[in-house]
Amino acid sequence: MTAIATDRDVRKITGRIGAEIVGVDITADLDADTVEFLNQALLEHKALVFRRAPLTDEQQERFAAHFGPLTTAHPTVASAPGAPRILPVDSEKGIANHWHTDVTFVQSPPKATTLSSKVVPPHGGETLIANTGAAYRELPEPLRLLADSLWAIHTNDYDYAKPEEALDDQAKDNRREFTSIAYRTAHPVVRVHPETGEKGLYLGGFAQRLVGLSASESRDLIRLFQSYITRPENIVRVAWEPDQLVIFDNRITQHYAIDNYDHLPRRLHRVTVAGDVPVSLIGEKSRVIEGDASHYTAAQ
Repeated sequence: MTAIATDRDVRKITGRIGAEIVGVDITADLDADTVEFLNQALLEHKALVFRRAPLTDEQQERFAAHFGPLTTAHPTVASAPGAPRILPVDSEKGIANHWHTDVTFVQSPPKATTLSSKVVPPHGGETLIANTGAAYRELPEPLRLLADSLWAIHTNDYDYAKPEEALDDQAKDNRREFTSIAYRTAHPVVRVHPETGEKGLYLGGFAQRLVGLSASESRDLIRLFQSYITRPENIVRVAWEPDQLVIFDNRITQHYAIDNYDHLPRRLHRVTVAGDVPVSLIGEKSRVIEGDASHYTAAQ
């Protein structure tokens, strides 16, 4: 059955990023007009929140597929049993408390990410989502010109929030799984959005070094550019509720899962929409340095 939305609305959460969608039942199939309405809202607001959306895994996949073909769950991390496109984001397997854009260590990172709440802690556990387009526009002209010329190497063997010696056995196993296939990809620091033409800073935790610069120079510049991305004005803070879905445009956002829920259970299911190869201001495409991700997503 196809759901025809009535009294649908987009309610902004902050001035620069985030909106709640009301009047659309995403547990049902969606007609073409509603899909276009949601796609335009996603392009404008970067992150959309749907409340009271008790989705099964199959329904979440169906919803995400309205935005394009789906990837498998992850290039290295195991999917949910029997569900090759579902990635459990489970506090028992680690906490992603660092700013990142999903899977930027491959040539064709996801276009969009959907997260559906399954187990929500009674307090904390929010997700922060940042608008990297707004960050780019805020750069002073000298920094903007510098960013325009830079490329970054993204890798899944990145600088983790905790050093190896501070990990327990489970965390060490999780890290070994995440890095079981080595990936390195060169992406432009400034990416042109393929649908809107908007320019955004394309960095995050998987960006480890800037091409042509030393490790220390890279760290300093990446930290400087990241400070514009993570300004409070550019961020929406999503508080999780039962039966809630969030979708964000992975091409022009970063996100951060806050570790503030006292080690209580927290579980989301992630489904990602396949994306294209990022393109620089002069039309140069991202390039693979190491790692074959064809089992995860096809290069576009």
